[in-house]
Amino acid sequence: MGVVTTPQGATYAPPAGGTGAPGADARPPHGSDRAATLRLIAFGLRAAIEAVGHNTLRAALTSLGILFGVASVIAMLAIGKGAEQEILAQMKLLGSNNVIVTPLVEQKEEKAGEKDEKESKRYTPGLTALDAQSIRDVVPQVRSVSTELSLQTNATREGQRRSVKLVGVDSAYFSAFNLEMAEGGRFAPMHLERGMPVAVIGSGLRARFFTKEPPIGRRIKVGETWLTVVGVLAPRPVSEQTAQRLGIRDANMDVYVPLSTALLRYRNRAQITNRDVERAAQEFNNDDEATKNEDATARAERLNQNQLDRLVVQVADARYVSQVAEVVQRLMARRHNGVVDFEVNVPEMLLKQEQRTKTIFNVVLGAIASISLIVGGIGIMNIMLASVLERIREIGVRRALGASQRDVLAQFLAEAVLISLAGGMAGILLGVGLSVGIERFAKIATIVSPLSVFVAFGVSLTVGLVFGIVPAWRAARQDPVVCLRYE
Repeated sequence: MGVVTTPQGATYAPPAGGTGAPGADARPPHGSDRAATLRLIAFGLRAAIEAVGHNTLRAALTSLGILFGVASVIAMLAIGKGAEQEILAQMKLLGSNNVIVTPLVEQKEEKAGEKDEKESKRYTPGLTALDAQSIRDVVPQVRSVSTELSLQTNATREGQRRSVKLVGVDSAYFSAFNLEMAEGGRFAPMHLERGMPVAVIGSGLRARFFTKEPPIGRRIKVGETWLTVVGVLAPRPVSEQTAQRLGIRDANMDVYVPLSTALLRYRNRAQITNRDVERAAQEFNNDDEATKNEDATARAERLNQNQLDRLVVQVADARYVSQVAEVVQRLMARRHNGVVDFEVNVPEMLLKQEQRTKTIFNVVLGAIASISLIVGGIGIMNIMLASVLERIREIGVRRALGASQRDVLAQFLAEAVLISLAGGMAGILLGVGLSVGIERFAKIATIVSPLSVFVAFGVSLTVGLVFGIVPAWRAARQDPVVCLRYE
């Protein structure tokens, strides 16, 4: 029996070995079930491609819902993946299992109407190295306590000068913030004990001041003191927005010295010097004329009475971070006579909360985007049901030529899946483009993972199967005799 053209324009070749009788179940007399299944799938795909080819515009419009749904899902997954990687990078910048103590302006609490009553001000020493020692000795589950003293100064070498941050730290500071060495090494115990004039510089300063020779063992003038370079930090790019939001500095342009060196050779805010007395007297006599041209950074540095700018407590076990933070809070309040002039933060918990917020936001947006997939699936079902009614006579002719119910079911189901997959593939391309556009124009980190593409492909396939099964089953259940008499 030859090839037959149906009323809809599609061609049909009856399976080999068919009886030709209406409703006969045409199956190959020989061969395995796998071969029969493959022939059935091939036949369904061939018929589906022919049917879609005759109604290209309708198929394209039907697949739009799947297209936009898949594109939205891929974009949302890319935003979620980018946010996850950003959080992990920020946690690496801030260090894992860290509890950070920073000084604050003294906070007061009093009842209304008590302002006229004189009350002696309780003394607070500010944030000092003794606080770090107390935390190290008293609080359990503490791996290390790192100190930090930051001073604004200038670095000079070979006629070049640049403003830098001089940071006084101890040996545990680099481990707490995951700062790796590109050249040289960290401070030796002798450097810390004797307050020796040595420094570890950032990669940016190394590129600026040591272009013709290796920096290790060379000297650089920072402020009024010559320092010997013993190490260079590995480059770690951090955007300005991220640095401001996380409260960190650009380590690439910093000069790190031992804390004892910073206190001994630069400034110890816990001690009142002759310079401080002279400056106070000058301000009193000149009615603050000396401070009129003073910038905000210099004024904040002059008024800062804290010996240290930050304490970083690294907890041995992540399970005890919140408990250690609470104990540190109580210990600091006791040492500062109940004066609230400090703040205890747990960066990891803050970042995890931020990550949870972003995850909830992405889930909500993903759920909204999934509505497009449902709408697209309903559109496929609607069009396929209408296609069944339009092709009643074609179904009857195919059944009369020996096609079984499985053949008709495979044909219409393959057509629905084909429309859905076409929309899904176009949606994947559009979703990748949306992700790139979001990262470029909205400055939001996005990462399109192979898993998200696989999920999008699987979703489009599932939508075609789920929403195409009802029209295909209705087409397969049609009575061939009634179909041939249908006008």
